[in-house]
Amino acid sequence: MQSADSHTQKYRALLDLSKAMVVHRDVPELLRALASHLAQVVCFDRLALMLHDAEKNVMRVEAMESDGVQGVPRGTEWPVETSIGGWVWQNQASCAITDSISENRFPDAVRIMRELSIRSFCVLPVTTPQQRYGAICFAHALPSVYLEADIEFLQMVANQVAMSYENALAFQRIRQLRDRLVQEKLYLEDEIRSQLNVNEIVGGCSGLKQVLKMVATVAKTDSTVLIRGETGTGKELVARAIHQASQRSQRIFVKVNCAAIPSGLLESELFGHEKGAFTGAISQRIGRFELAHQGTLFLDEVGDIPLELQPKLLRVLQELEFERLGSSRTIRVNVRLVAATHRNLKQMVEEGKFRGDLYYRLNVFPIHLPPLRERREDIPQLASHFAEKHGRRMGKTVASIPPPVVNALAEYDWPGNIRELENFMERAVILSSGQVFEAPLAELSSSEVVRSGTAFRPSAQTLPDSDPPGQTATGITLEHAERQHISRVLAETQWRIAGPNGAAARLGMKRTSLYSKMRKLGISRTRA
Repeated sequence: MQSADSHTQKYRALLDLSKAMVVHRDVPELLRALASHLAQVVCFDRLALMLHDAEKNVMRVEAMESDGVQGVPRGTEWPVETSIGGWVWQNQASCAITDSISENRFPDAVRIMRELSIRSFCVLPVTTPQQRYGAICFAHALPSVYLEADIEFLQMVANQVAMSYENALAFQRIRQLRDRLVQEKLYLEDEIRSQLNVNEIVGGCSGLKQVLKMVATVAKTDSTVLIRGETGTGKELVARAIHQASQRSQRIFVKVNCAAIPSGLLESELFGHEKGAFTGAISQRIGRFELAHQGTLFLDEVGDIPLELQPKLLRVLQELEFERLGSSRTIRVNVRLVAATHRNLKQMVEEGKFRGDLYYRLNVFPIHLPPLRERREDIPQLASHFAEKHGRRMGKTVASIPPPVVNALAEYDWPGNIRELENFMERAVILSSGQVFEAPLAELSSSEVVRSGTAFRPSAQTLPDSDPPGQTATGITLEHAERQHISRVLAETQWRIAGPNGAAARLGMKRTSLYSKMRKLGISRTRA
């Protein structure tokens, strides 16, 4: 029979334990605090917390505390049907074994106990009125340590652990929601700054109409979309259009430029990491997949994802689950994926630079965006749109674009596509003063673009059979282009140099500079 002093000491320890465990939000820390406060009133060499994993239907060792002796490693799993912890969890009853040497029940667990030189152990359910979490195990190297009289006190300890664990889980959920809100706020602020919306899809050519028709068709589904096209063709706008026309439009749109993130950090960026997962991981961080839960994730330049990371991406697409770096806990997500690339993924598969199974998983619904040189009829409308947009931003009233400028814009190939056109129009708005629209057309005729890669390989139709006079094997010379362009503008202005509608104003040059350029190039009225 226990003495009154012993009884009082135990319950004082339980009170101290209740106060101490309230502040702990991490399960291993919680178990260390438990071991520290119970060491004076409960005999044990090892203390383990086993939690039930509903997905696998196993009991997993979540935390382990031992008095300098070997214990069961954290993360060890036992089937519910054959383990002591599983029996306790299922039956919601304690199980005390006085000597593992003579014990015949639970042969697998008893065998491990014998290997670890454990003779006595007591396992109790960790349960609250709302949830059955698992079991807690006290173990000792000596036999007959845990008697019937101890079990009532140990069960109160187990109940306190259950409440503390439930509080820790609640705090963890709150922290995750807070982190998610912070991340969403950052993304939404970025969205506002980007000023991108579907209304900026400008044009009416047959190729663009076909793209918009495909967007409207696939947006109603949750199928994966692969947007292909040269750099600057507006792949992100199309991805946003798919999101805004889908049932997920009220949820977040998360974008990741796979080419802009170092390969060593991309896995953490996509899937998140736990504190201490690698050097510099000072706190837990949720990844883009987790952030995009119930929304849309846009992976731009998906062809730049390293080969070693592609299997994990494939698993997420197929199973909709992943683990953060440094964690064994599986996270399930509901994400609609839209990917984009300017690369020829099929050719990369043939060269062994991209996984074939991932390519076919991404290529469920391909959309090809035509380059701007195949949408020349849209160039005047796009130019007016960008001139108005940047004029409004700069507080300028932009007059209509003169027809000669429109013709020059339509004749240019725009290797940088819509992005290059927008940047050109922004420069033109900056240079324009008053009602005079001054476009630096000389830039277009003198631009020299080196095209490389499959996305920019010129077709046979664009290559001349021979070099015309004044041109080299790589294209027209700068001098020839300038002479040709200035002569054309002079002819259009009927050789009027000065004035608001003169050639100098149209070329974005001073009158004296134009005269000097004409003398240098040998341009005269009789020559032209």
